Amino acid sequence: MNQRLLAKTFVELADNLVADFDLIDFLRLLTDRCVGMLDASAAGVLLADHDGELRVMAASDEQVRLLELFQLQNDEGPCLDCFHTGAPVIVTDLIEEADRWPRFVAAAQRSGFGSVQALPMRLRHEVVGALNLFRTRRGPFDPDATPLAQALADVATISLLQQRTAHRSTVLNEQLQNALNSRVLIEQAKGKLAERRGIDMEQAFTTLRGYARAHNRRLSDLARAFIDDSEPLPGLRS
Repeated sequence: MNQRLLAKTFVELADNLVADFDLIDFLRLLTDRCVGMLDASAAGVLLADHDGELRVMAASDEQVRLLELFQLQNDEGPCLDCFHTGAPVIVTDLIEEADRWPRFVAAAQRSGFGSVQALPMRLRHEVVGALNLFRTRRGPFDPDATPLAQALADVATISLLQQRTAHRSTVLNEQLQNALNSRVLIEQAKGKLAERRGIDMEQAFTTLRGYARAHNRRLSDLARAFIDDSEPLPGLRS
C-alpha cells in the first residue's frame, strides 16, 4: 500500500473547512482512493437526506452507481442493512446471500461482483450513510484493508458533520446579521418619523408598522425606503 498516498488522503478528507468545499468532489475522492488503495474493485457512497432517505452521492464508476440505485429502488442490499443497523456488513461470497437479498445478488452478479463490504458512516449514534466496497472476486477481504476503509469512512463522516455544522452556523450568523441590520434601519426610520411629526418613538414605530401592514410590505424594506426618500410613500411622508 502507498503509505504517502494514504496519509495524503486522510489529510484531504479532514480538510473540509474551505470556501469552495464541493461535497460531490469530496465523496468522489473517497471512493476513488478506496479503489486505488484498498482491496476493492469499485466503491460507492450513500448519504441520508434531510428526510432520512438514502441517496447515491458518489460512485467510482457508472456500473456501481447503477447498482447502488438498484438497491435503493428495490429496498434491499448490504448497504441499506448497514445504514439501518449502523454496523458493518461484510459478505465474502454474494451467492451465499441470495436468499437474503435475491434481487440485489442477481444484479451484483450481472455487474460482475462477487463480494461486498458496507461500512457505516457514523459518529457516535448518528449514522449519515454508508461506504460500500465491491470486489469482482469472492473470498475474504484483506484484514488490513477493512479497518483502513472504516477509518477513511470515519474521517469523511466527521468532515461532513463538521461542514454541516459550519454551514448551519454561517446561515444562522447571516440571519442574525440581517436581523440586526433591519433593526438599525427601523430605529433610524422611527427617529426620522418621530422628529418630522413631533411624536415619540413608540408612536413612530406603531405608525411605521401599521403602514407596512396596510401596504403588505416588510417593515425593514419600508424603513429603508423612508430613510432614503426613494419612494413617495403617500400618507407616511405627509
